[in-house]
Amino acid sequence: MYDNSGALFRDDRKAKETDRDYSGSITIAGVEYWLSAWVKTSSKTGQRFLSLSVKPKVEKPEGAARNLNDEVAF
Repeated sequence: MYDNSGALFRDDRKAKETDRDYSGSITIAGVEYWLSAWVKTSSKTGQRFLSLSVKPKVEKPEGAARNLNDEVAF
């Protein structure tokens, strides 16, 4: 993907009304982000618009998986 560009695709696996309508990714200044969008309607004008959310694509560092059965020493 080119810098300062992205793509959204209709989310066909939407299970709840609050789930995103579109999902994809975007690259800004060389950093990749997850992009989500919801189709909404303005309560004032009745006009439809897209509400967006952006989250960084963060890779899990090695060793990030934790063993939750670890004992704690005091």
